[in-house]
Amino acid sequence: MGRTTRRRPRAGRRTAAASIALILAGGGLIAVNSYAAAGEGQGPWPGGGTTQSGTLGAGPVPATVKCPEVANGLPEVPEAARAEVDRELATMDSGITEAYQRFAEEREQIERDPQFVQNAILGPLRSKREAGLDRIAEAIGRITGERPQDLRALAPCTLQTDGADEPGQDGGGEDDQNGGQDGGQDGGQDDQNGDGGQGGNGGQAGNGPEASDFADIRTVSPNVQEPPLLRGASRGTFTTDCGVNANGKFNPDNVIVAPGVSNGAHHMHDYVGNQANDAFASDDDLAAGATTCRDQGDRSTYYWPVLRLQNGAAEDDAQADGGGKDQNVGKILTPSQVTLDFVGNPRGKVTAMPRFLRIITGDAKAFVNGNANANASWSCTGFEDRQLKDKYPICPQGSKVVRSFKFQSCWDGRNADSANHRTHVAFTDASGRCPGGFVPVPQLVQRIVYDVPPPVFEGADAAVFALDSFPEQLHKPVTDHGDFINVFDEKLMRELVSCLNEGRRCGPGDPAQAPGGDGPEPKDAPATATAAPTGSPAPAPAAPAEQQPEAPARPDAPTADPAPAPADPYEPATPTASAAPATEEPAAERPPAEPAPETPDADRARPEAADAPAEPAAEPAAPDAPADRAAAPSPARSEPATASVRQSPKAPAGTETPAPPTAGGSNIPVPAGEAAPQAVEGGLAETGAQLWPSAAGAVLLIVGIALLRVRTRREGPRHR
Repeated sequence: MGRTTRRRPRAGRRTAAASIALILAGGGLIAVNSYAAAGEGQGPWPGGGTTQSGTLGAGPVPATVKCPEVANGLPEVPEAARAEVDRELATMDSGITEAYQRFAEEREQIERDPQFVQNAILGPLRSKREAGLDRIAEAIGRITGERPQDLRALAPCTLQTDGADEPGQDGGGEDDQNGGQDGGQDGGQDDQNGDGGQGGNGGQAGNGPEASDFADIRTVSPNVQEPPLLRGASRGTFTTDCGVNANGKFNPDNVIVAPGVSNGAHHMHDYVGNQANDAFASDDDLAAGATTCRDQGDRSTYYWPVLRLQNGAAEDDAQADGGGKDQNVGKILTPSQVTLDFVGNPRGKVTAMPRFLRIITGDAKAFVNGNANANASWSCTGFEDRQLKDKYPICPQGSKVVRSFKFQSCWDGRNADSANHRTHVAFTDASGRCPGGFVPVPQLVQRIVYDVPPPVFEGADAAVFALDSFPEQLHKPVTDHGDFINVFDEKLMRELVSCLNEGRRCGPGDPAQAPGGDGPEPKDAPATATAAPTGSPAPAPAAPAEQQPEAPARPDAPTADPAPAPADPYEPATPTASAAPATEEPAAERPPAEPAPETPDADRARPEAADAPAEPAAEPAAPDAPADRAAAPSPARSEPATASVRQSPKAPAGTETPAPPTAGGSNIPVPAGEAAPQAVEGGLAETGAQLWPSAAGAVLLIVGIALLRVRTRREGPRHR
């Protein structure tokens, strides 16, 4: 009996040990798999990690560094102190970029020690910003005799989660043009951090864009409205043709907000017009600079962030400031068309812009600043009555991506610039009225068209497009912005103002200056550019010039001229929602699908006609071919280092005709007549493959618990 008593407990202990081992093994498998799933896709960048294509995935972890916009909190900066203040602002922007890059590189350390980011990144950044703010206060105090107080309150920075505090989540609507005066500066200095790695896949080196940054344009309701034109409105349109930057003029400078600072924008800009523009260009340099504009009287500079295709191809700037060093990667896309129109005011006459007037529209830091100054508008040809502010558009087959800007059109009457580069100009209100103390000036309306394939987020051929941005702005579409410096000569500016106030349609060098006169016809416009879409009524002949005394509707809306209904199997273009004014011409006097808004020249190639989905093969060869501006010096000769970066203005082979639209940017075509949903990643098979360790662990855990229960039941009665 004694021997039996000794052996049974030993067997029971073995059973208990086996049960505990099974429980621990199963629990360990579950825990390890859960941890791996939580961290899956966490590439070298924060903000939820990367997908298969290397694009950023949404997640609850902090995504970027957020700092107060110092220019928004400064008092009036005297002219004598502006140069020093601008340099300090640029230095602080550079500090944010460096802090973000450190934050990205040290992600694993931050996950292990949450205090690391405060002690090693945000703390030192605050100290540098406090020193810079002290120098700004001293520079202002030397001139005014009164040192600004409490500027150090702008020093602390925080972390922002991707999606938190992100502006404009409604996916469209009119731009908020009457908000605060956030600086939105394109500032900064040379940055030597960052690896500029391409990664061989989609996404901006892993820090954007992500699938949720895209939306199918067909899911957006028409949302464009224009103020009515009152009696006495300046109804004319003046168009200037400055090409598409086919010669490859770009740099990461920003002469407006960071003069004298190389790489002041930390992203590349496209330039058309003035070719002398860099960080060190003075007004005299701009006045003497060559121009790509057809009329040599327009030496203005027009620039905006480049758009890139992230398909794994390295651009020439892959290891350069503003390019790969600032996490801007991929092939730079040449626009297929750039339209620059100046329009009038819906309530009255306009006055001339002062020469060297500087205007920034949009906010390069809107992702962290909020949308007070955001002015991004994204759409597709044939759908331009639908505008997106915080999403990139997914366009149907045959339709092209469109970026558009309406610049501020009210001037304070005194200053060509201001300390934050915003307060000297303003937008009109919804009725077209300027704020008190401001006068209406010609409004620049800029429209940039790209022939790009629909975004693809998965697989070896992953390819997405995104604009260049400050690294910490994660290439969000809401950060789109444009810059303009007026360098019209006085004679041409007088002609521009007269054209608008007299209700004419004009272009530089246009011989037809009578009311209703037509502008120059591009030499490269295809014969089919104005063909009516299949099934639509034949357009009536254009009325003679003397029968068209004024434009019937305000042409300053980049979206008010929808192309003819696209001949694609998905959905026809929706006409603009805004009602035509009472002065509109009879329908028989113009093509039915081509209303006068955004038609500065009745006989010139229509912007959408060249891009219309109904005629995908009728695209112009090169909108700024040398024949169009033979009088302009060839800027390419003055840019030997960058001219090789760009190729033909047309998209590379394989991208000229976009693939059918895809669901949420995936490579799955959308059936005819169905709207593509927003991006959804993953699938049942993929999920099962990722969760099998947890399933095995659960089985082991259950078996262990069962054995333990059996052993307990057997031993319990004996002990009692």
